[in-house]
Amino acid sequence: MKKKRTSIKHLTWRALLLAIPGAILITASSSYVALRASALPWPTIFVTVLAMIVMRMFRRRDVNEIHVASTGMTAGAMVAGGLVFTLPGLFITGMWKIDRSSGQTAGDFIRQHLPTVLLIALAGVLIGTTLCWFFRKRNIEEMELPYPIGKAAAATISAGETGGIKAIVLFSFLAVAAVITLLRDEFHLIPSMFAFSIAGIPLTLQVSPMALGIGTLIGCKSTIYWLVGAAITTLGRFILLRMAAGGGWSGVETAFAGWNLTTAIALMVGAGAGTLITFIFGSLRRDKNVASHKGRKKRDTTKASPGTSNRGVSFFSLILVAVAFVLSIVIGLKVLPAILLMGGVFFAAMMSSIITGQTGVNPMEVFGIIVLLAIRIAVNVSSTHAFFIAAIVAVACGYAGDMMNDYKAGSILKTNPTAQYLIELICGVFGAVTASVAILAIIYSAGGIGADTGLPAAQAHSVAAMVQGIGDPAFFIIGAVAGCLLTMLKVPAMIIGIGMMLAGYGLAIPIFIGGLIELITRKTTTENSQHSIQMGAAGTLGGEGLTGTILAIIGLFR
Repeated sequence: MKKKRTSIKHLTWRALLLAIPGAILITASSSYVALRASALPWPTIFVTVLAMIVMRMFRRRDVNEIHVASTGMTAGAMVAGGLVFTLPGLFITGMWKIDRSSGQTAGDFIRQHLPTVLLIALAGVLIGTTLCWFFRKRNIEEMELPYPIGKAAAATISAGETGGIKAIVLFSFLAVAAVITLLRDEFHLIPSMFAFSIAGIPLTLQVSPMALGIGTLIGCKSTIYWLVGAAITTLGRFILLRMAAGGGWSGVETAFAGWNLTTAIALMVGAGAGTLITFIFGSLRRDKNVASHKGRKKRDTTKASPGTSNRGVSFFSLILVAVAFVLSIVIGLKVLPAILLMGGVFFAAMMSSIITGQTGVNPMEVFGIIVLLAIRIAVNVSSTHAFFIAAIVAVACGYAGDMMNDYKAGSILKTNPTAQYLIELICGVFGAVTASVAILAIIYSAGGIGADTGLPAAQAHSVAAMVQGIGDPAFFIIGAVAGCLLTMLKVPAMIIGIGMMLAGYGLAIPIFIGGLIELITRKTTTENSQHSIQMGAAGTLGGEGLTGTILAIIGLFR
């Protein structure tokens, strides 16, 4: 009986009561951030500090209880990312539409699409939770993958710096970002975009606290590559239009837009391929060392943490896989594609969990593309169902990255993995519901996906391109090869591709400014000050993300 009582040690009612509403808020915010910025930084550190602050208000300082609560709070963020990086392709291709002219109301729109989106999200959550449970021991205890985000979360909790200046900074920046968003989107007292030119080159600057925060969080080096991608598109368009004006050419701008989009998508796909190739060769080199130390590792990790050999959880996880398979049938997949999907998700989630553990990067939509292409080679799948497949894979892979980071932090802190598993599953369901409603509400409120709506969803363009066609084959091949080679040379081609695709959205400059802030503070301030700046950056994402989502939902009832 004693074992049964301690099997969910560290999972308390306080942790649940904090994690569920926290997961809802973080998921809603992540949905907005991913749609508006085509990027979704890991919310792990932000949520960890938030959990520490709130738990201190209840006079709780137990690191394991805090970590279990933060594990649940992040559960829905990558669910939102997986959906946003894939399903908007249905609107990009015109398969799903917003038709207000025919009298379609917000309620009609949500009732039409919510059941499908929700089932996709739930399928990804169930299978992602299951696979992470089975990958945990191998990746963390046997392979000892670093999981840099998980290590940072554990270090943050271990430091025990709850409340104080970090709490003030976090909530102050959150409030400022919320006010700016209200003044911009609700009261229209602040313009959303500034247009100007330098040396005759037209540029745009989006007024977005979130963009500054993203730049600060991803670091100066990454923002430079984002700016380079935007500069390639901006300068290329400027030069080509000047040449066209002098030569009397026509249709150049439309052609350039097509070439640029194809090349940007190809860079991102090639970057995913390069990441896989780098991982495979790196794994082959490491296998020799792993084999020679295998016996020692097994002896050293048999007592890693409590609750690791819970057979009941393993059996329950297999039931979740069966439920996910049934859900894939309910959304319209035939039996054979659904079976192939289950196998593809296993492969993709395994690769995603390992790559995240080694690099901290999780190209979830790329794995969705790989699996949907593989399934379409084997069996005939409609374009709509291809998007569904990519979305389930992306959600599961996003979940794999997030949850394995949490398991890594838990391994360091000696948190019961069964408690993490259960709270991740519970909050993942809440996150799936929240993400499904939030994404549809935001898309309907904006009027669709695209440049004119302010919802670029760049990754979804990649998925749409792979479903419908690759554009100009020559540009795609050149871009894919370049993306693969650049990635193998440790140049982030995926960020360059996103910068090219989003050049007209005015995000590159504020994101770069955020990167400069990160660089300056890193070079001139103490480590504690840098942590405070990071908390402020996370607050800008939370403030604009939550406010934007709330405004979109309120707009549905007007």
